[in-house]
Amino acid sequence: MPSLDLARFRAAVQDPGTVSVRAIDRHANAHDASHFLLIPQAVVTAKNAVDVAGLLRASASQGVPLTFRSGGTSLSGQAVTDGVLVDVRRNFRDIEVLDDGARVRVQPGVTVRALNARLARYGRKFGPDPASEAACTIGGVVSNNSSGMNCGTVDNTYRTLESLTVVLPSGTVIDTGAADAEDKLCALEPELYQGLARLAERVRNNPDSVHRIQQQFSMKNTMGYGLNSLLDFRNPVEIMAHLIIGSEGTLGFVAEAVFRTIPRLQYAAAGLLVFPDLEAANAALPTLVETGAATIELMDALSLKVGQTLKGTPAVVHDIAVRDHAALLVEYSAGNAGQLEELQAGGSGILQDLGLSAPARFSADAKERGQLWQLRKGLYASVAGARPQGTTALLEDIVVPVPVLGRTCRGLIGLFEKYHYVNSVIFGHAKDGNVHFMLTDGFASSAELDRYSAFTEDMVDLVLAEGGSLKAEHGTGRVMAPFVRRQYGDELYDVMRTIKRLFDPSGMLNPGVVMDEDPVAHLRHIKTVPPVAEEVDRCVSCGYCEPVCPSKDITLTPRQRIVTLRAIESARLSGDVALVKELERDYGYESVDTCAVDGMCQTACPVDINTGSLVKRLRRNDAGKLANGAWNAAAKHWEGVTRGAALALTVMDKLPAAVIKPPNQAARAVVGPDTVPLYSAELPGGGSVRERPVPAGQVDAVYFPACVNTMFGPAESATGGSSGSPGHGVQYSFEQLAARAGLTLLVPPGIDGLCCGTPWSSKGMADGQETMQAKTVAALRQATRDGELPIVCDASSCTEGLRHAVESDAPEQGQAPLRIVDAVDFAAERMLPLLPVHEKIHTLALHPTCSSTRMGLNEALSVVAGAVAERVEIPESWGCCAFAGDRGMLHPELTESATARQAAEVVNMKAAAHASCNRTCELGMTRATGSRYQHVLELLEEVTRP
Repeated sequence: MPSLDLARFRAAVQDPGTVSVRAIDRHANAHDASHFLLIPQAVVTAKNAVDVAGLLRASASQGVPLTFRSGGTSLSGQAVTDGVLVDVRRNFRDIEVLDDGARVRVQPGVTVRALNARLARYGRKFGPDPASEAACTIGGVVSNNSSGMNCGTVDNTYRTLESLTVVLPSGTVIDTGAADAEDKLCALEPELYQGLARLAERVRNNPDSVHRIQQQFSMKNTMGYGLNSLLDFRNPVEIMAHLIIGSEGTLGFVAEAVFRTIPRLQYAAAGLLVFPDLEAANAALPTLVETGAATIELMDALSLKVGQTLKGTPAVVHDIAVRDHAALLVEYSAGNAGQLEELQAGGSGILQDLGLSAPARFSADAKERGQLWQLRKGLYASVAGARPQGTTALLEDIVVPVPVLGRTCRGLIGLFEKYHYVNSVIFGHAKDGNVHFMLTDGFASSAELDRYSAFTEDMVDLVLAEGGSLKAEHGTGRVMAPFVRRQYGDELYDVMRTIKRLFDPSGMLNPGVVMDEDPVAHLRHIKTVPPVAEEVDRCVSCGYCEPVCPSKDITLTPRQRIVTLRAIESARLSGDVALVKELERDYGYESVDTCAVDGMCQTACPVDINTGSLVKRLRRNDAGKLANGAWNAAAKHWEGVTRGAALALTVMDKLPAAVIKPPNQAARAVVGPDTVPLYSAELPGGGSVRERPVPAGQVDAVYFPACVNTMFGPAESATGGSSGSPGHGVQYSFEQLAARAGLTLLVPPGIDGLCCGTPWSSKGMADGQETMQAKTVAALRQATRDGELPIVCDASSCTEGLRHAVESDAPEQGQAPLRIVDAVDFAAERMLPLLPVHEKIHTLALHPTCSSTRMGLNEALSVVAGAVAERVEIPESWGCCAFAGDRGMLHPELTESATARQAAEVVNMKAAAHASCNRTCELGMTRATGSRYQHVLELLEEVTRP
């Protein structure tokens, strides 16, 4: 491969700084969700289609491969390269809803979940419904012709596409929806235009080609190029647009696309049907399809055995002695309750004739449906997460005609046994004849690769003998590129090669993907996974964590933090000292300093990884004795520390910023930006003490006001008094609400010296954390009368911190466990029913927090907010603000990046008030939006005043 001419690539884009050759950028971005690994020579964050056109021309002129990456959730290796990797996630996230939601224009960096959130208000949704919808983006959906559990071949990407704007490898930009698209393509790309017309005629005039294409594309099929476009369309522009679908970034770059949307059906009922074996389940499929089932998901016997180990597994699975059984998860969807009842009745009416191994019923209950889907979706996480340390999980998918699905699954099980692949569960979309299976192995030694090679050959023979396709949903990628000719035959394979030459004469766009003449290409560049940390070793690099990570647009994501750590370990094992040094040099800021340790990654991770736990340990390892000692001393004298911080903020609040900033910036320069917070003008003065007299009479709850409200004073009132008048703070507000509801609160004696322990935990100061937790738990034991009373905390992150703190408390005989309740939850359940009827404000912009999300508080938060305002709005682009205690003051660039999109939404809302449920998050959102955020309970107190 030619060496990269960095200067020419930098000259090809508007901002040369977006082209990086830093080792940490190249290794962090090298990984997608597949089992392949190539290290790019450079990583470019393209800003727009003009940048992309320049990069394509630079790639062709230099002979350096170019690959586009958006969500990086692809499983077949189509988003890795040893050339130039172009990130089109960060700056391509625009959505334009058209025709009241009937159509939508969308860019490649938008996730399917974000798109559906935008369409939900119109009662519409995107057709494709891939399981990775939380993280996969439109760029990948287009590149892979994504489908999913419901859409089949009717509402997939190919069928719902209206038009797209493509940047061809020559740099030409064509909007296929424009009136002059055909004239423009013919004039600017005559060889492509004429070549597509000739290919379409060639295929149509060959009966064998027509028959093979029709047979192959009667099923889900992402193997090779979408040759059905040569039959479905006659206009070269339409042929080109639909060939781009499923081309895996080898024919051009889709800058935006317009899709027809489908109705969003909000009513559903599901049931799990257990059969004696795969053949019985397969035989039931036609009958179930006739009843109008929207989704039919298959699980084999091993899947059911694995499912029995999962929490919350339904009794129908848990109680069965699994032998050769198989199950079908069947779901009906409808636009209204009446339609759903009819569908349920039809489904229930056939159950007695299906020969089931266990009683079954269909339920519309959200909790029961959730348990069933948790079983189905938990299979991948369970097997991948439990794989032996240092091994790789390889998830494959195939499709066969539905009548032979059971027989094919039996054949696959036989191959697993023949090649000694254990825990290879089979699950998938039975209605479409499409199943997935997983292999876990090292894929590193000669013996392991020989075994995988032999298995693959037998699997290919099995699937093709049944008239199936080797790829149904995941794309050909690198894993099946050597087998495209075998599936389609020489003639159609030559058609595909001609397509590639017409679009990309230099062959520089994602080479090795879709087609590869090397018969063992699928055995090359398989990633190794060296153990690096117990907290993250089970990571499968799926990328589900990335959309919820607050640092995703400024430094690294959780996946990137983990794979970079693996790159450091791999370099160390290979003796590459220079690479180790270079990666470690940048890892501190990129990974450790700018991680908010908010735990949002865990909410999205299929194998339950909290990368924040790793970062906390790394901080703990890096913390010196002096820092540990200082923070331990602070834990012992916390009352003085918090009052001192409050006094300092009060003094600064009265001084001009010009007096404060120079010494503050000098201190950061000398001591370090990760130690000295940066002053900013929106910070309030200090708060007040938390101590309260012990109440007389019966106590209803122990109230633990958070110390953050001592350090940071309250925001200005949004509803009470004149504009800009000082608020009272959440402690006062919560106490007033309790009084109105007739509830008595006890604030633990010595509260001003107590804390949940989160500051020490997040900074890795283990000694101080232990000291503070011991003090706090002892005080709470006494205040609650050994767990008799609930403990209510008024800051969501502190509520979560207290829950972690009491985990170390082992109740003695006769003692109850300590119960921690967030004030929002307490207010929703115990206070709201007792508060007087009151007038609401018109609109409220609401910011849930990472902690309220992790603890499942957001429903209660919305209930309380609904008692404050007639209309409550949460930004579609909501996410963690990354203020993270003091992280937003130490690294304000982190909060600025994390809040940029949602802040713009909030400003456009023009809400009457702004609320959250954690003081530092309120500070972060105040800084981001310029509007004062208060605790939602402060607003509730204000609107319910007599």
